[in-house]
Amino acid sequence: MSTLFPHAACLQVAISSGDIPANLRQFHELLDAQTLPENTLVVLPEVWASGFDYPNAAALAEQTPAILVALQTTAAERSLWFAGSLLEPQASSKPCNTLFVVGPDGVAGTYQKQHLFRFWQEEDYLQAGQEPLHIATPFGSLGALVCYDLRFPEISRSQVFAGSRLIVVSAQWPSARLGQWRLLAQARAVENQAFVVACNGCGAVGEGRLAGHSLIIAPDGTILAEAGEEAECVQAQIDETELDKLRSRFCTAGERPWPGWDKNKIVSLETLQARLALIRQQGSKVVFTNGCFDLLHAGHVDYLEQARACGDCLVVGLNADSSVRRLKGLSRPVNSENERARVLAALGCVDFVTIFAEDTPQRLISALLPDVLVKGADWPEEQIVGAAEVKAAGGSVRRIVFKSHSSTSAIIERIRQQAVI
Repeated sequence: MSTLFPHAACLQVAISSGDIPANLRQFHELLDAQTLPENTLVVLPEVWASGFDYPNAAALAEQTPAILVALQTTAAERSLWFAGSLLEPQASSKPCNTLFVVGPDGVAGTYQKQHLFRFWQEEDYLQAGQEPLHIATPFGSLGALVCYDLRFPEISRSQVFAGSRLIVVSAQWPSARLGQWRLLAQARAVENQAFVVACNGCGAVGEGRLAGHSLIIAPDGTILAEAGEEAECVQAQIDETELDKLRSRFCTAGERPWPGWDKNKIVSLETLQARLALIRQQGSKVVFTNGCFDLLHAGHVDYLEQARACGDCLVVGLNADSSVRRLKGLSRPVNSENERARVLAALGCVDFVTIFAEDTPQRLISALLPDVLVKGADWPEEQIVGAAEVKAAGGSVRRIVFKSHSSTSAIIERIRQQAVI
């Protein structure tokens, strides 16, 4: 079997906000008017079945399982594949904006939108995904992006490095930024030497309009097919021999040199303040947490990854050796502050490490005033150092539940027991 879908199409529709029956009717009417070869990959716009009806997002998400069953039935009847985002219900939180790939046998895989569009208040009603993985299909793995994700090249870069040769984009992109839509979609194709099938919505949305102009783009940036501003379907053949020929000359998708040394993340408070000032000018959310992190273990890593997911930049305040000795006794720390800082800095979820000698990070927090202060859920908020100052400055406090029950003290005790044996 081919390692790529042999044919691709964009089913560009005008989305009626909150009206799932109307959107499904339009989907079927437009699809019925097409002649598509078997195993065509049909890409749909972002939340194509419901639109962004924020107040009713949770209720609309509950209808997604039925929509997926209907998509599977259509895929089986026509020997087609579909890719497009829908609202996905979550057990204990807000829905996700999830791209589903559906074939004759059902859902092949999913991708949850990573970057919620703050300008449209998405984060107030939806939650972001945390795993931008590629999607496996019988025609090779697919890279996937949902609308605003198109502006973040590192996502498709990682998916293509993992083996994806085709990237699907499901979007509701506004007419006001049509030029950027075309430019960014072509850039994702050229920089990754991959096919891009980008389906946009069309028509009126709120006070504006969606741009339409769905695109099918070759790995060299050539536009193979482009829709207009109204509802329509465009299609094109996917010729993987052209991709292989292009990559045989040079293959940017496979080149990933090491970008720098993580030890440069370890900074003084003064340097950190200067760097964060520049980062905050961009509207980034700064997250802060602290700890001793002696004998770094899986529980620490899981906690820090959850902390990083709370914002755009994670700062870790690290207790100095003198502080650790006062808190935990003269036998600790096992590793020096410089060693502990170096290991922390090597974690991809950590952006900065700064060492403090006091028993608490009160001075650090007061100086930095992070947007989000993170601590373990075992700490009551009223006992979290710096919580009052952060909230008074307009920030928030997040208490994270530990998913791992690893313990540095327990690890040390096991080592001691084994040494005795």
